[in-house]
Amino acid sequence: MRELRHLLTACAAGLVLSLGACAAEENGDVVAIGYSGPLSGGAALYGRNAQSGLQMAVDEINAAGGIEVDGRQVRIELVSLDDRYLPNETATNARRLLQQNRTPVIFVSHAGGILALQGMNTRDPTFLLMAYSSEPSILDAGNPLTVMIPPRYDGYAPPFVETTMRRFGTRLGLLPTTTTYGRAWTEVVSAEWRRQGGEVLRDHGLDYNTTTDFTAAVSRALADNPDVLFIGGPSQPTALVVRAAREQGFQGGFLMMDQPKMEEMIDIISIEMLEGAVGVHPQETYPGPGVAQFVERYYERFGPDARPAVSEMALNYQALHTVATAMSLAGTTTGAAAIRAQMDAAARQAPESARLLDFSGVAASGYIARQVYAAQVVDGEFVAFPVPPPAP
Repeated sequence: MRELRHLLTACAAGLVLSLGACAAEENGDVVAIGYSGPLSGGAALYGRNAQSGLQMAVDEINAAGGIEVDGRQVRIELVSLDDRYLPNETATNARRLLQQNRTPVIFVSHAGGILALQGMNTRDPTFLLMAYSSEPSILDAGNPLTVMIPPRYDGYAPPFVETTMRRFGTRLGLLPTTTTYGRAWTEVVSAEWRRQGGEVLRDHGLDYNTTTDFTAAVSRALADNPDVLFIGGPSQPTALVVRAAREQGFQGGFLMMDQPKMEEMIDIISIEMLEGAVGVHPQETYPGPGVAQFVERYYERFGPDARPAVSEMALNYQALHTVATAMSLAGTTTGAAAIRAQMDAAARQAPESARLLDFSGVAASGYIARQVYAAQVVDGEFVAFPVPPPAP
């Protein structure tokens, strides 16, 4: 935890986060990989989770001697910049990473920033955009140098709607975050709710990243008499929405976006408050071949009192290992197109120790194929169910 706190302190001061930026300039056998995400503000925990997974992968790769690329050993350094969840700042960060660090790969952890960079990553200097967002329009853009890391969220909508509607009823209240991602999720869920015969009530969306008191917004949503509330944003404010709803007597279900993580939420509210909630399956018990080993290594790295190991950590961790394998297969750390061309093979050939989830390849669209699971809280337990992803 001391190392992580040091990194986050540097970020707050507006410094580039790395473990040796000067060494990268002097040593040709070091490749810099960029990360732009919210490291301050209301979504800071979310952005730091992604950063922690990336840093953990970098540390492990370097401890093993780096990666072999065209007959030489290459170390990786992570260069992280805070964009405060603002797409214009993501674009500024990308230009800085390209000019100062010559990053062939940049990870970004929110849809607005990803969509902004898709307008520039195929122009010289090109870079591979590793997109940590489930927004389907990222793939619809047809960008040849983009890989989507998490499952696209439109695959969640049909089973989420069916599960909550069957248990609680047909009236859906809307209380989502109003980010680009939140608005798009709302459209998909609303259309699916109507398709399955339900009634969609008024939209009471608000900015989860800046709001601190959700009481009034929740009151307005509950005045519509919903059976289920559609909610979601970063984990901490989402938990406060649940608390406000329960304290005002709401006994229905919660259909949650894929951004909030229930294992983080129960650090703030009781699991009993989440009864009936449907969302992303907690990472530490996620069905996957290497999840238990990853969780063990995570707590060894960050300490037993570290925050829970969530999917942002695990998926970014495995994605960076996949990028490293692709560089090795491509024989280059600088050719973004060559690295992208090897991502499909790399997803299936990454080291066994880094295969937490069953990645089975990367489609031409940039979608990572894998089996997806979600969870519903039933009698205080997380009950897993499979989610058939949409065709990439």
